[in-house]
Amino acid sequence: MNTLRKILNKTSIAALLWAAMFFSCREKIEIVDASLKPDLPTQVVHDFVTSFTDSAVLELKMKSPLMKYYGKKEVPYADFDEGIEVYFYEGEDKMIAEITANFARYTESKGLWEVRENVIAINDEGEKLETELLFWDENKNLVYTDKYVRITQKDQIIMGNGLESDTKFDNWKIKNVTATIYIDDE
Repeated sequence: MNTLRKILNKTSIAALLWAAMFFSCREKIEIVDASLKPDLPTQVVHDFVTSFTDSAVLELKMKSPLMKYYGKKEVPYADFDEGIEVYFYEGEDKMIAEITANFARYTESKGLWEVRENVIAINDEGEKLETELLFWDENKNLVYTDKYVRITQKDQIIMGNGLESDTKFDNWKIKNVTATIYIDDE
């Protein structure tokens, strides 16, 4: 009888351990399944910093407090919900432009950046562009918007709707100029 109890106790313990493992694994499977839902990010990076180079020549640096990558979406993208800073370079020491915004989204398959909310871009001549929405098409080397823009230069402020430019903000064009204010140095 003692032997039978020992066997039953060992069998009961084994069965309990097996059940615990089964249900434990089942819960983990549910957690893993939940993490693969398209509405949840597949990667989250805090204090995101990266640099891009071509032939060992620095082209840009990027910083953001938070990057979330949604790799399970039909068209994957990365969101920078807490803002972004992008610095464009020609070599290690020559910064040619910078963009800051409160939000950014990058869709790699399209090579398209969308920056919005308090967007400020400054070129190496000190010209400053302000808008609420700006797109950057990497494939075309084109920056554009159809929203209100304000460009501040040394001698004037130009306002309008819609803009196209290269990434250096050297060759920009406001599509519909609504006002030009000349600044007097006196």
